[in-house]
Amino acid sequence: MFRFLKNSLPRRLYARAALILIVPIVTIQLVVSITFLQRHFEDVTRQMTMTVVTEARLLRDTVAEQGLAAASSLATGLRIRLSALDAPEAIRDERVFYDISGLTVIATLREELTGIGLIDLASDDRRLAFSLSTQKGPVLLELERRRVSASNPHQLLVLMIFVGGLMTLVAYIFLRNQLRPIARLSQAAEAFGKGRTMPYKPSGALEVRAAGQSFLDMRTRIERQIEQRTMMLSGVSHDLRTPLTRMQLELSMLPPSPEVEALERDVKDMSRLLNTFLDFARADALEDPEALDPFDLAEAVVDQHRRTGGEVTLTFKGADPEEECLVTLRPMAIERALDNLVGNALRYGKTAAVTVEVFRSAVRFTVEDDGPGIPEDMRDTALKPFARLDAARNQNAGSGVGLGLAIASDIARSHGGSLRLGTSETLGGLKADLAIAR
Repeated sequence: MFRFLKNSLPRRLYARAALILIVPIVTIQLVVSITFLQRHFEDVTRQMTMTVVTEARLLRDTVAEQGLAAASSLATGLRIRLSALDAPEAIRDERVFYDISGLTVIATLREELTGIGLIDLASDDRRLAFSLSTQKGPVLLELERRRVSASNPHQLLVLMIFVGGLMTLVAYIFLRNQLRPIARLSQAAEAFGKGRTMPYKPSGALEVRAAGQSFLDMRTRIERQIEQRTMMLSGVSHDLRTPLTRMQLELSMLPPSPEVEALERDVKDMSRLLNTFLDFARADALEDPEALDPFDLAEAVVDQHRRTGGEVTLTFKGADPEEECLVTLRPMAIERALDNLVGNALRYGKTAAVTVEVFRSAVRFTVEDDGPGIPEDMRDTALKPFARLDAARNQNAGSGVGLGLAIASDIARSHGGSLRLGTSETLGGLKADLAIAR
């Protein structure tokens, strides 16, 4: 039961705050209405109806002793219209369904006065009419409704509901102004988690301002750390590329020999490893997000590998590739992640299949191959930097430094998404799902 109530509660902050505000007000109004007002009106209605019962008994005794004319004269003084009936009325009660006090009137008349046939509260909501048997025949008594029940008995309830609703609206407006800074802080934090910087200025209560300022300080420290790391790596790259270039130049001036060819291959491997390390460390720190079409991005990566002889297929799902579908991404970062995934698929398998799916809240790039795949218990390790699963992948097809999947995973997290590894159901090899939040 508790879990059901927990799952039934709204998820958004505004809805929960409104629920916390409205539930106590409605509960108080219901308790007051049921336990106090309803009982009060029932007691008042019963007491007023008992007065009419006493007058009806007096009129019936007067009819029996002095006749209908004398009783009619007495009824006029009592503000009751008395008239004779040709035949007794059938026992029935007529009342509109929303006349709650009419239930008390009917019950009191039936209990305290015998010989009543018809009780009519529906023909005229301002009058009460009921038939009564006497020794001289049946008579009909008509009187004003306000003599047996308080006029407009539910006016106080309507006033309570109106004032309660008005106060709830006013309180919700003030509460919304207090919750708006929290929502803005949440949006800024979510955007920063996706690699976007949203303008944000702390506002609201002191606690909210303090949390907002702490977020700005944290964001500034992270951005400064990324900038410093990028500048440092750029300097290291420049310092390392200079001797590598000199080595390549010196090797090109030497006469051809097996030793020279081996050194040239080592220099190329060092240059390639250096570029890979820089890609992993730099990720997408120097790139601004922009709106682009994920279909065009995936098609460009696939065409690039096709031109180098790779057997890659491309499939679109969830949207029409002919229609423009713009998603805010860092294009170079996503292209780098897809290039690593497709490159790994072709390195350890013969064919690769790329699938692009566009959803309302995310974009998913799926890369599958027909290689040996990765065991389930080693997939988390494969996403770590510098992890090389020699037993899981085919080393004859080429070797890497264990950063391809780590770079793709880091790029996915910077876009508010994730990289999941599995087994391809169609090709039988590795399946990599790169999910990016929109």
